[in-house]
Amino acid sequence: MVGEGVLVGLAGGLLVTLYRISLSKAESVLRIFTRLANETPALVVLWFAILMALCLIVCRLMIWEPHTQGSGIPQVDAEVMGLIDMSWAKVAVAKFVEGTLCCLGGLSLGREGPSVQLGAMAGKGVSRLIGRGRGEERLLVTCGAAAGMSAAFSAPLTGVLFAIEEIHKEFNAPLIISVMAAAVSSDFLASEVLGVEPVLQFVFAKDIPHLYYAYILVLGLFCGVVGALHNRGMFAVSEKLYDRLARKAPYVRVAIPFAIAGIMAFVCPELTCGGDEIIKQIMRPGILPFGTVALLLGGKYLFTAVSFGSGAPGGTLFPLCVMGALCGYLFADGAVLTLGLPTEFIPNFVVLGIGGLFASVVRAPVTAVVLAFELTGSLDALLSVSMVSMLSYVTANLMRVDPFYEHLLSRLVGSTPRDPGANGGPGEKILHTMAVGAGARVDGKMISEIPWPEGVRVVLVTRAGKEIIPTGATVLMSLDEVLLIMDSDREDETYAKAWSLFASSLTSNWTPKSSAIRARLSSAVAECASRGNRANSRHSS
Repeated sequence: MVGEGVLVGLAGGLLVTLYRISLSKAESVLRIFTRLANETPALVVLWFAILMALCLIVCRLMIWEPHTQGSGIPQVDAEVMGLIDMSWAKVAVAKFVEGTLCCLGGLSLGREGPSVQLGAMAGKGVSRLIGRGRGEERLLVTCGAAAGMSAAFSAPLTGVLFAIEEIHKEFNAPLIISVMAAAVSSDFLASEVLGVEPVLQFVFAKDIPHLYYAYILVLGLFCGVVGALHNRGMFAVSEKLYDRLARKAPYVRVAIPFAIAGIMAFVCPELTCGGDEIIKQIMRPGILPFGTVALLLGGKYLFTAVSFGSGAPGGTLFPLCVMGALCGYLFADGAVLTLGLPTEFIPNFVVLGIGGLFASVVRAPVTAVVLAFELTGSLDALLSVSMVSMLSYVTANLMRVDPFYEHLLSRLVGSTPRDPGANGGPGEKILHTMAVGAGARVDGKMISEIPWPEGVRVVLVTRAGKEIIPTGATVLMSLDEVLLIMDSDREDETYAKAWSLFASSLTSNWTPKSSAIRARLSSAVAECASRGNRANSRHSS
């Protein structure tokens, strides 16, 4: 798996590196053409004609391969869950071209979501070429997603944590090692071509003293509220505004952000594309006016919501990082003006804003902390960014707004019929490793007493590093790692049932925000409880 992870990392890293180069060239062409058009008004008309052509091509590609709509991360989630079976070659070609054309048009979309999908499809392509089964294929898709994220941000640890925390949602040594191999090899290839510096690089003039940590606590609350409002607004634009245009999708829907991008390219070019121009302004010496920062934040959010809500192929992670930087800058600027915060700490709050907003929007606080570390190359901010990420994560949860990608996945699952063959051929087997949580339903029970879901068999039990060949009399204990084998054609339901047995007493009380996923898990838990009651009745008899 390490060898295959490296192979996937090289394939995904190469594809995403080419994608980053393509986007960079497209944005350069956009800037050059708009500068010329400012000097020659006749070129403005030509530019809008070009935008119409770009919109038409993107829409045709979206119809040719529907799985390329949006960021691509929910589609990768669904692929790993076994709900869809994407054509890796079609998705890779279409997404590459669509993302480049959207960047050339100036839409406010990021490259990280498409990079994750491109990397995942590279992993799937490698799996098909070397003849792996559907179960191992999904693991290689996760490796590819990590490789894509790593190459997009030039941040390998962020790629690892994002793939595990957001996509696979399963922690075990073979998975982590293979994903790390993919992310590191991908970053090595990308840095060899593009340079070793991260996409966003911030340098602290001085660490924040503990005297100012009260500001950090308030920033965490601020980022949590902003993150919840970000998600609520994004969902509203997509579901209440654009869904009314479903009959004419995707042409009318995608034409709207293309038309706005044409205007923004001349009125406020900083808001177009991912947000590199805004980052350049933030990193320049001197302090930006409070009003300017607020306008940039509001404008970037609205244009990103209109661009992403249309279903145009592109992500929101880079614009999200830009908005997080603006949130941190806005907060620090206000604290400088009203509370006397030293201006030398503004770069610190910019990075803390990125971590805080990422944690509240995506609900991946560990990834947010690692991202902030890799953006600065220093562990000095580890304590402060951990505090901000934790507070913003909890605040957003208390506001009862769905996590961003979980909500998008719920909509995708609800609107997309299961692809034929998505779970592999009949009779194919899948292996999963699960850890026995403290107080779990299987904790302290013999294997023969446990109401296992249909088709599940225990293959191996690992306890304190020692492997145990299981029998019906083997008693499972907390922290045991249990290797299970199950049928691929019912894997998603079976996995949910098994998870309910292994979850700790604390985790078992948690339910996802997404109503669709919550309903599936509730049904699985109820069925397992019924099977358990029947098993206990037979045991008593």
